[in-house]
Amino acid sequence: MTFNEGMQMDPGRVSVGGGGGGMGGKVALGGGAGGIILLILTLLFGGDPGSVLGNLTGAQADQTQQGPSGSLSQCTTSDTANTDLSCRILGTALSLDSVWGTELPKQANVQYVKPAVHLFSGSVNTGCGQATTAVGPFYCPTDQTAYFDTSFFQELVDQFGSSGGPLAQEYVVAHEIGHHIQNQLGNIGRAQSDPQGADSASVRTELQADCYAGIWANYADTIPAPGTNKPFLVKLTDNDIRDALSAASSVGDDRIQQASRGRVNPESWTHGSSEERQKWFIAGYRSGQLNQCDTFSARDLSNPNGG
Repeated sequence: MTFNEGMQMDPGRVSVGGGGGGMGGKVALGGGAGGIILLILTLLFGGDPGSVLGNLTGAQADQTQQGPSGSLSQCTTSDTANTDLSCRILGTALSLDSVWGTELPKQANVQYVKPAVHLFSGSVNTGCGQATTAVGPFYCPTDQTAYFDTSFFQELVDQFGSSGGPLAQEYVVAHEIGHHIQNQLGNIGRAQSDPQGADSASVRTELQADCYAGIWANYADTIPAPGTNKPFLVKLTDNDIRDALSAASSVGDDRIQQASRGRVNPESWTHGSSEERQKWFIAGYRSGQLNQCDTFSARDLSNPNGG
């Protein structure tokens, strides 16, 4: 259990269905394993990573369904977030709203604007183009929406060896909302200027989103939900943090390259190594401070505390 029971949740915070938004030109950013594999293979074969989402509209999309329509009407209290994955994503989004609604104005003098959060199955049309389940979770800056196909979370366990614990799943949601924080702070576009390599802007962008996920974890069990004196999450345990670190490790470029191609090629990295992803999450978790997540100024990405 990670959520305090009996707290009210607004099911309308998260939408469900095939998705909206028109075709756009901006690249979506994601922490999902499927998206990383697609990007790695695209880069290895000399492709344009910016075209990945748009090119997923062909045969692969034809074989999938647009996804369910409806709502999360069953997710009215936080009790459901402890048993139902879709409700857990909703609860995590609400927790992120509480944390960033408090900390972003305090630390950056920027008012937090809630991103949209959308669940889909199969394929979805977004402001960044059409995407399928293969992309994994991603954030589209054009429509300021984080997209999740809930089947990804089982894939993360079955194919990539992540823990199936709740905070492993919640870390993924927090990472994608971390991209929204970057969007608000004006950093998200830097990834496109330098899209690959162990020290690239793309890697630095993804590691910063990991660090922002750590900041959320720092405050998630202390900042009260609006109108209450309790946070959405119960006190996090060491095991919870290990679950998050397990998920971060499972989507490291080196681990995925080794599993998919049998070798590691840092020149084509887009998200960072397993070790780096874990270390930047911990940097955010231990400090709770945006200024400790400046991956763009870090001389050594494997040593956040060393600058």
